[in-house]
Amino acid sequence: MKRQGRLLSFFLVLALVSGWGFSPTVAEDKQEESLYKRLGGYDAIALVVEDFFGRMVPNEQLGKYFIGLSTDSKRKAMQLTVDFVCSATGGPCLYTGRDMKTSHTGLGITESDWDLSVKLLTETLDKFKVPDKEKGELLNLVGSLKGQIVEQ
Repeated sequence: MKRQGRLLSFFLVLALVSGWGFSPTVAEDKQEESLYKRLGGYDAIALVVEDFFGRMVPNEQLGKYFIGLSTDSKRKAMQLTVDFVCSATGGPCLYTGRDMKTSHTGLGITESDWDLSVKLLTETLDKFKVPDKEKGELLNLVGSLKGQIVEQ
């Protein structure tokens, strides 16, 4: 379970629906591994995203953003989230979704929704024992998207 301990965490929060609009980043220090590798790579990111969605979809407050989505549409949203996180943390994935602003405009995501999603993401990261440094980097990445996601 060492790999799970290094899991990626995210989500962005509010990877509620596709598209993040954030360009991929690679670790500034060439000697340090990318955040993607330090999080455990693709499989770890996929596990984290699955757990995160598993917390959001049935949530009384956040579940409204998934009403009307088929099982297939939810899977697509999860896959886009995996691809985004993979790409944004320096991994080899190609993110083909829409930018965050386009994806979230009109949903009416509130500050309260944002805060709850960050809390759920943090719970997911803690479940997989993501180290503090990597957890902080991922949460900072997600936090940089807030202005493109929160409308109210």
